[in-house]
Amino acid sequence: AVVSTQSTGQHYYITNNLSDKMDKVGVAVRQRYQKLLDDVVPYMIPRWLFVCGIVFYFIYRIMTLQGWYISCYALAIFHLNLFIAFLSPKIDPSFEMSESLDDDEGPSLPTNNSEEFRPFIRRLPEFKFWEQTVISTLIAIISTFFDCFNVPVFWPILVMYFFILFFLTMKRQIRHMIKYRYLPFTHGKTKYKGKPEVS
Repeated sequence: AVVSTQSTGQHYYITNNLSDKMDKVGVAVRQRYQKLLDDVVPYMIPRWLFVCGIVFYFIYRIMTLQGWYISCYALAIFHLNLFIAFLSPKIDPSFEMSESLDDDEGPSLPTNNSEEFRPFIRRLPEFKFWEQTVISTLIAIISTFFDCFNVPVFWPILVMYFFILFFLTMKRQIRHMIKYRYLPFTHGKTKYKGKPEVS
């Protein structure tokens, strides 16, 4: 019984020690990953050039291998959803307007040039859009190295369905933008300059 107790205690100690080491490794990896993300935040153009590079590499692999069309279709649908979230406001104007009408306050969005400019706040920020695009594309590239993801399909049907879905989704998004009068960009914000210094 003593040996059994000692063996159980030793096993418990080894398990806890291994768990602590794995936790420390996980924390270190997350910290390094976050440090990498923080370092690349200011470099928007190089970041998106990198995205273009890995996307083109993925397309090259699909065309060369003549397979993995399901992975390509899934990636395209996922990127489309990210793009729509990138173009959409964080708070739906239709929801804001319905709440305003219930409170008898009228629409909350600016209706003329004299009203205060409010910057467009995205549902999916640009950096998160980039990060998820990179991760999903790398996962799709990795999937092309495994035959289990190479499901035989008639790829022209997938291409046609994707373009129909893209057209209908973008049409709905553009109608939403026109109806509630917003643009997913803030370049139109008025910039104020101070008075020139008198020399």
